[in-house]
Amino acid sequence: MTSCTLCENQQKLLPIGGPDMRQYLHCPECRLIFVPPDLLPSEEEEERRYLQHNNGLHHRGYLKFLSRAIDAAAPLLFEHAKSLDYGCGPSPSLSMLLKKQGMNCADYDPIFFPELPAGPFDFIFATECFEHFFSPAEELAKLNQLLRSGGSLVVMTSLWNSQTKFRNWSYARDYTHVSFYHAKSFEYICSHFGFRLAGGDQKRLVILQKE
Repeated sequence: MTSCTLCENQQKLLPIGGPDMRQYLHCPECRLIFVPPDLLPSEEEEERRYLQHNNGLHHRGYLKFLSRAIDAAAPLLFEHAKSLDYGCGPSPSLSMLLKKQGMNCADYDPIFFPELPAGPFDFIFATECFEHFFSPAEELAKLNQLLRSGGSLVVMTSLWNSQTKFRNWSYARDYTHVSFYHAKSFEYICSHFGFRLAGGDQKRLVILQKE
């Protein structure tokens, strides 16, 4: 029986339609919408798609996008803070932006930079990677272990707020996007993974602080 990949609920998982031919399941407990395990992309498919992204230090629009995460965390950042860009992709950029500001930031990506740097970290930036998690529960447990007590996890991922709108949501058209979070999903994350909500915009940016 399929379980929710965030809260492990097996009851009343509801199939819903998306903008493509994939099947999606909605969990009424944590409000996660996710792609069932048998429909997840292969690592080769993921890598091929990631290499198509027009990201990197040469792309001004992408750097402006990443700066939103850094600007949101700015009141919490401090000199000599130890940071990690979790899911940096093939062209690490956020870490370079932080280094230009005198901050230390390591890079990790399960495909392109698979050697996980040693923590604990004061800050972890997870920009546009939560939607790629096959098992959000496992990833959140790992992120919690990597953060020091009081450390901040800065998440950027588009939140869904309407099942009706989800059916035509362009964010779900990318076949490597397999986990979609509601604001209530992050309330569940806080209550079950040792975080508290420390900021965000209820749309794309969430800042969590480890308790």
